[in-house]
Amino acid sequence: MPKKKVYSNFAKAVADVPDGVTIMIDGFGGAGGMPEYLLLALRDQGAKDLTIIGNTVGLGGTFGAKPAVTYLDPSILVENGQVKKAIASYPFSPSPSRPTAFEKQCLAGEAELELVPQGTLAERIRAGGAGIEGFYTPTGVGTVIEKGKEKRVIGGKECLLELPLRADYALIRAHKADRMGNLVFKGTSRSFNAIMATAARVTIVEVDDIVEPGELDPEAIVTPGIYVDRIVKRPKAGK
Repeated sequence: MPKKKVYSNFAKAVADVPDGVTIMIDGFGGAGGMPEYLLLALRDQGAKDLTIIGNTVGLGGTFGAKPAVTYLDPSILVENGQVKKAIASYPFSPSPSRPTAFEKQCLAGEAELELVPQGTLAERIRAGGAGIEGFYTPTGVGTVIEKGKEKRVIGGKECLLELPLRADYALIRAHKADRMGNLVFKGTSRSFNAIMATAARVTIVEVDDIVEPGELDPEAIVTPGIYVDRIVKRPKAGK
C-alpha cells in the first residue's frame, strides 16, 4: 500500500526529530515561506543541539512582513536554547539596535555561524538534492568566505570550491498538496522551500490545503511527491 503522508497534527509530524540533527528551514521574504506551526511543534518537542540551514536564523518575526503583522520564525528555537549552529546568509538583524536572538548568542560564543552568500547557499542546497558533490564559484573570493576553501582559476577568474548541503529534516511551507505529496507554492514560499525538499532525508510540509490526487494542475506542481514524506494542514486563520 502507498505510504500515508498526511499527519493529523504538527506534534506527530516532528515527534521523532532527535537531538543533534541538521534541519533546513526556508525563511525568505517574511511570513510567506515560514512553516510557523511546524516550528512551534519543534519548539515544544524540545530537540536540542540543532544545526539550522536557511536564509536566516530568524529575524524576530517582523522583517519582510506587512505593517502590524508578526509571524513565527526560527528565533523561537534559538530563544529556547535548541540551536547550536547556523548555516545562513542573513543571520543578523538589519538594525544594530535590535539584534536577533541568534546574533546575541553568536557574539557571546554560545552558537556557531557559517556565513554563506545567498546565491551560493541556494546552489549548495540544489547541489545536495541533485547529487552534485561540489562546484566552483567566484563569489566570496577575497573575503572571509574563502577561508579554508580550495581555490582554482577557471576562465581567468579565481573560484572557490563549494560543497553541497544536505539535511536530516526539512521543514517547509507550501500552498497546496495532494495526498501523494505533490506541492504547489505561492509567492515567496517558492524561494528556498522547493530546493530544500529535495535535499533532506525527511521532508515535512505545512500547507494551507490538502486535495485528492489528480486535483492539482500538473503544470502548477513544483515539487513532486517523491520528495515529500509528511504533510500537515495549517488551521484556518482565526482558529
